[in-house]
Amino acid sequence: MMRAGGISVGSGEERDLAAELPGEASGAPEPVASRRAPRALTLAVLCVTLLIVSLDNTIVNVALPTLVRELHASSSQLQWIVDAYAVVLAGLLLVAGSMGDRVGRKWVFMGGLACFAVGSVAAAFSPTPHWLVAARAVMGAGAAAIMPSTLSILTNIYRRPGERARAIGIWSGTSGLGIAIGPIVGGWLLAHFWWGSIFFVNLPLAIFGLIAAIWLVPNSRNPSSERPDPFGALLSIAGMAVLLWGIIEASTRTWTSPPVATGVATGLVLLAGFAVWERHCSHPMLDLSFFRSRRFSVAIGTVSLVIFALMGLLFVATQYLQFTLGYTALQSGLRVAPIALVLLVVAPSSSYLVRWIGTKVVVASGMGAVAIGLFLFSRTTASGSYAHVFPAFLIIGFGTALVMAPTTESIMGSVPREEAGVASGTNSAALQLGGALGVAVLGSLLNTRYQDRLTTVLNRYHVPTAAAQYVTGSLGGAIAVAAKIGGALGHSLVHVANRAFISGMDLALSIGAIMAVIGAVLVIALLPARADRPSPDAAARGERADVDCGGGGVCGTPISRS
Repeated sequence: MMRAGGISVGSGEERDLAAELPGEASGAPEPVASRRAPRALTLAVLCVTLLIVSLDNTIVNVALPTLVRELHASSSQLQWIVDAYAVVLAGLLLVAGSMGDRVGRKWVFMGGLACFAVGSVAAAFSPTPHWLVAARAVMGAGAAAIMPSTLSILTNIYRRPGERARAIGIWSGTSGLGIAIGPIVGGWLLAHFWWGSIFFVNLPLAIFGLIAAIWLVPNSRNPSSERPDPFGALLSIAGMAVLLWGIIEASTRTWTSPPVATGVATGLVLLAGFAVWERHCSHPMLDLSFFRSRRFSVAIGTVSLVIFALMGLLFVATQYLQFTLGYTALQSGLRVAPIALVLLVVAPSSSYLVRWIGTKVVVASGMGAVAIGLFLFSRTTASGSYAHVFPAFLIIGFGTALVMAPTTESIMGSVPREEAGVASGTNSAALQLGGALGVAVLGSLLNTRYQDRLTTVLNRYHVPTAAAQYVTGSLGGAIAVAAKIGGALGHSLVHVANRAFISGMDLALSIGAIMAVIGAVLVIALLPARADRPSPDAAARGERADVDCGGGGVCGTPISRS
């Protein structure tokens, strides 16, 4: 057995991986991602395919009214059309990441693309709501294989810290871009094509990814991976799926309702059981020692908080733009676009700031910017306009970009590269849970304030119970009732409902701003400014320190290898 780049190399696939490993600090040139293609093309393939995964987190929301008309979907069916994707995606992330480490990240990536393509076609031509829910679940399974694979493959072809940070910046920008432009793409497709086009558009991108991956994406895996951990995988899947389901349900029910309380409690118990099992298992799927590193654990918490803020904002802001300001779905999506544009530009550039002033300052500044943006948005009044919230969109996009790329680099850079799949799955799971919590918590705060304000007014006028429930159910429902009433009374109802909604929105975003401030304080107190130097034991094994010295170089001297 010989060693190359710190990974044991024998024959076959291991030799191929060794040939692709970059030169260490000894000055050897870093090779391309494969013998046939430069790394930039590999990165492009990974980002294009990642885009369809993040896009599908938000693209379906603008089609919900259309699905009611075309498929006669009920409210509960609409919720599951949205949630089936997220629940399955979150439940399978850790397992898919671990599987990539064991059997090969390229094969899991390509399998995920095939699964996503099949699910997209099935969704596009769904004859019933139940069929569409099942198809969305299949898409979620494919997305769970794609998302962690893209990040772990990227980490294994960009080995030097500075280059890896820039590549992760592009990856993070693409992920945020997909979330932000989902409503734009969905609105445009619905304006020009049939409702199934919002799913069918994934097919050419998935086929492109599959074909390109054959030549442009190198394979890698953990050559020292042990036997599978089926019981840990089962606990992980069940715990993540049940917990996320409970959180999502909280956005339409109350947190104390029996289904929500049971779901959240059961999910937490299952995940606690997963942690206990992994701690004592001789071949764990997730090495819990990763969380002893503040660079890993604090970054996981921070990326959850920033996506909490972003998804919560998008959930609230799209309603504000459509119902209060009267924009169409496409017009609303275009007005949210500044977040996506700033993310796309700033995230790849954040690595230069990290090298200059360190991860701690950059991430804390980003969380501070997100807090400022949310606070500005929370000052909106019923007489406000898009011009009042436009600066907030820019600031939030800027802050999110400063947080996502450096925290992702901290997570991926603080674990052994052989474990990149599991680390990527953990990062992706944190994103999913943070986003779901953002929608559930901020949505619940908005709905509670909105209902309280309107109920007080409606009780004064003895409005029939059925009509009152429709009005307090959502701002859209109140506007629909007001349109039927017409006249001065209808106009007054719209005015009162808008004021109640704005009050709830301001409360929700104020809480979001406080959460962002808490995140900034935690980063300042706990997140290391730089990557850790290797321990004496690691140095004895010949491991290189991935420590960014601030000038683009790498601190540390390689130790001779046998």
